[in-house]
This record gives sequence, C-alpha cells and structure tokens, in this order.
Amino acid sequence: MPENPSQHVVITGASAGAGRAAAIAFARQGANVTLLARGRAGLEGAKGDVETAGGRALIIPADVADAEAVEAAAEQAEHAFGPIDVWVNNAMVTIFSPFSEVTAEEFRRVTEVTYLGQVFGTMTALKRMRAADRGTIVNVGSALAYHGLPLQAAYCGAKFAVRGFTESIRSELIREGSRVRISFVVLPALDTPQFDWARNKLSDRPRPVAPVHEPEVAAAAILQAADSAPRELVVATSSLEVMAGSAAVPGYLDRKLAGRGWSGQFSGEPATERQGNLFEAADEEKDFGIRGRFGAEARPKAAIMAASTARKLIGAAVPAALAFAGLTLARRRGR
Repeated sequence: MPENPSQHVVITGASAGAGRAAAIAFARQGANVTLLARGRAGLEGAKGDVETAGGRALIIPADVADAEAVEAAAEQAEHAFGPIDVWVNNAMVTIFSPFSEVTAEEFRRVTEVTYLGQVFGTMTALKRMRAADRGTIVNVGSALAYHGLPLQAAYCGAKFAVRGFTESIRSELIREGSRVRISFVVLPALDTPQFDWARNKLSDRPRPVAPVHEPEVAAAAILQAADSAPRELVVATSSLEVMAGSAAVPGYLDRKLAGRGWSGQFSGEPATERQGNLFEAADEEKDFGIRGRFGAEARPKAAIMAASTARKLIGAAVPAALAFAGLTLARRRGR
C-alpha cells in the first residue's frame, strides 16, 4: 500500500457532469481520486482535470450495473491509493419518453445503472468500510426522488429507490454502532451533457426543467456531504419547493408537472441523437466535458441545507401552500 496520507475518493459517473466536477473539487483538496465510468475519452479528460487541480487520478472503465466490475474496480483502486475514505455513487442514465413508449429492456437498464449501480457501489464500499469501521458513502440523489416528473418514469423510480435504500442502510449502521457514514444529496436540475447523450424519444432535444444550475453546485454539496455526512443535503430552493409541494399539495404538484413539467423538457430544437448512452458509452472517442448547452441560464450558486433545516422551512411553508391550493380550488369551482 502507498504511504501517501491523502484522502482516497472513488467517484462513479466521473467522466462528465456532476461527477467530474466533484472529482476536480476533491482534487483541489489534495485527494487521490479513482474515476469510474464507461467512456474512455471522458475518463482521460477527467484525469487531466484532476491532476491540473492538484490531485492524483486513477481511471477505471467500468459499468456500475455489473457488480463484479465494481468490486474489481475497488480492488484496483485500493492497490493504487490505499483504503477508500469516500465513495460517491453518482453514475446514472435516463430516457426521455412517455412511459407508454418505453420498452421493458430500456426501463430495466435505467434501473440497473441508476439504482442498482448505487446498490452495488454501496455494497463494495461497505465491505471495506465496515471492516475498518470508518469511511463515508455519498449517494447522489435528486429532487425527483421526492416527486416524479413526467417523461422520466424510469429515472424517477430509480431515484426514489435510492433514497429508500439509503435510509434502510443508515438504520442498519446505526443499529450496529458503526462509524461508517452514509449521506443522500438532493440535487436540482443541472447543466450537464446528459441532455445530449441520453436516449430520447421526444420530438425535441430534451432540456432540464428550469431553473438550471451549474455542475459545480452539485460538486460543492457532494464535498460537504463527504465531510460532515448529514442525513441528507438539499441543494437549491427549487429542490426545497418540490419537497414542500409533494408534502403539502401533491395533487396540485401532479397537475403542475403535467403541464410545465412536461413542456419544460422540450427545448424547441429538433431532436438529433436518439439512441444515446443507455446501453453503451455515448462516444468512446469524445470527451463531453462537465457542462451541457444551457450555460447562459445556469446558476453558479445555490443554497445547500441539511434535511433538518429543509424540513423546518417546509413546515413553515405548508400552511401557505395549503391556503394557496384552497384558493386555487375555490376559484375553479367558482368558474
């Protein structure tokens, strides 16, 4: 084992977007970062970014839906950089499509990567961290783990599953008296390349529902979760609004998302890429980088709050939300 005392961080889905932004942020703190993803060019680009930022990087091409590949990657990572201090489960895929047009194979694949990928990563990390009685697991979630969005049923279902799975594991660790920590990060919409490489059955190129945030917003939250391991971290007021709406007026939120949540994913640009990276890496020869094509509107900063703070704010907002819903209903009945 190497004697370098630097923190060792493993990040899945590290070749682009939030995972790559997080890798750079950890590197700025001097970490050794193991980068897992499928696309070789993106991994090479991320490795260069990490080294430029002051860290050391190991790239391992791997599909997180393959439990054996994840375990083999962890063994390789430990051989290179020593015990794993932080494991970040970030890899995901999605499909933009009405549920009626999604095949069983497509739905299964989204579930395998976005949900089971986090399960397998957690299994692999816990196998090592339990033995050492130390370490932190960060499961990257979404506001869509609290209320589903139309046109992304498979992804939303997977994120709901990750949240429930994380809560179950946390309770087991508490019962064991373990010092291993697990945290769940609730992310807002981000300007990442996923909207250019996801499988798409819409007439338009897909886009995130506004407001959109830069990937570095997610990176800051992942670093905070790795450091202090709160039960959950809620990122951006838009995530808080989804959580509050789902808690207070879920029916109203259903109707709102049926309108704005549907239309808000259509960019107005004709669709080009269709197959995307669902079953294979989008392009082995192309480095997609960190950001997508929505930089002009992406917000560089966002509030990051622990779940306890978020729920206090939600509790304060619920009466107003209920009053608004009642007023809206009364107006409709009066028409």
